[in-house]
Amino acid sequence: MTAKTILITGCSSGIGHDAAHGLKRRGWRVLATCRKPEDCARLEAEGLESFPLDAGSEESVAAGATEALERTDGRLDALFNNAAHALPGLCADLPRQGLREIYETNLFGAVDLTNRILPAMKARGSGRIVMNSSILGFIALRARGAYVSTKFAMEGITDTYRLENTHPGIHFILIEPGPITSMIRQNSRAHFERWIDWQGSAERPFYERELLKRLYRDAGKPDRFELPAEAVTHQLIRALEAPRPKARYHVTTPTRIMAVARRLLPTRILDEILRRN
Repeated sequence: MTAKTILITGCSSGIGHDAAHGLKRRGWRVLATCRKPEDCARLEAEGLESFPLDAGSEESVAAGATEALERTDGRLDALFNNAAHALPGLCADLPRQGLREIYETNLFGAVDLTNRILPAMKARGSGRIVMNSSILGFIALRARGAYVSTKFAMEGITDTYRLENTHPGIHFILIEPGPITSMIRQNSRAHFERWIDWQGSAERPFYERELLKRLYRDAGKPDRFELPAEAVTHQLIRALEAPRPKARYHVTTPTRIMAVARRLLPTRILDEILRRN
């Protein structure tokens, strides 16, 4: 039997890296892509099949989609849109260019790649598009506005894909992780330093009192309820291999609690809870 194939973005570390290795162990043929060629070389050395794909670059997405389809003779069984980065900062301090950059990677790249892969899936009558959203795809937290907005948008467009889909063998699925061990905080520092003028902000005390301490805290004690990346891989496997996959898969206790709270609590009460975090 021919192994099923999956294209994964953002495999240099964290969720994507664990998913690539986890699926390979289950017998999947994994095309594990990264933004940087040196990370692709490292993945190749780890035994994975890898090539560059930068979700923030239209040219790279086009080239990566072509490469994936050529390597698999047009037979891609699944796509996991995982690549993303964060831009910490209060909404009032987010510059237009910074927002454009994060949307290019977190949303536009995922939609573009999906649309380039989808025709091959439609031609075969089957396939699974899995979007890696977040607990921040349905609730907001202070100083995460840029990231929150991209994930809210990802949730909305994935729901719309699902409604527009006329192929019963093709499924559009959201995975919604909560706190997961990854490099996203460390990797967000460069974006913060590039785009956020916190020293000139009217809310500078907030940055000094809260955000900077968390942003520049080195790895140590995990966050409360934090799970390893393999928790996401476990749900990804379910999404890919279940005969009738769910539209959403929650990962971590906070995600499950907040999904219920958002449905049951008045907005004013939920806002008060979220302001404390």
